[in-house]
Amino acid sequence: MGAKKRAYYRVVVADSEAPRDGRFIEILGTYDPKKQPSEFKVDKDKLDQWIGKGAVPTDTVAQLCKGRGLM
Repeated sequence: MGAKKRAYYRVVVADSEAPRDGRFIEILGTYDPKKQPSEFKVDKDKLDQWIGKGAVPTDTVAQLCKGRGLM
């Protein structure tokens, strides 16, 4: 999302077979790396629910969550 040189990301739950920018199941939060300090907002309850169901976060999302004490 965002615009050229103004990146803005959504943290979503998606099927592993879905295309990168394709369908997703649910939006969990957002990440804005342009703000100082970078802004990472995520619904912790939904995140815990999906991880409890067996969802595996990407390396980037896992690193962001660990850095903020969410995992």
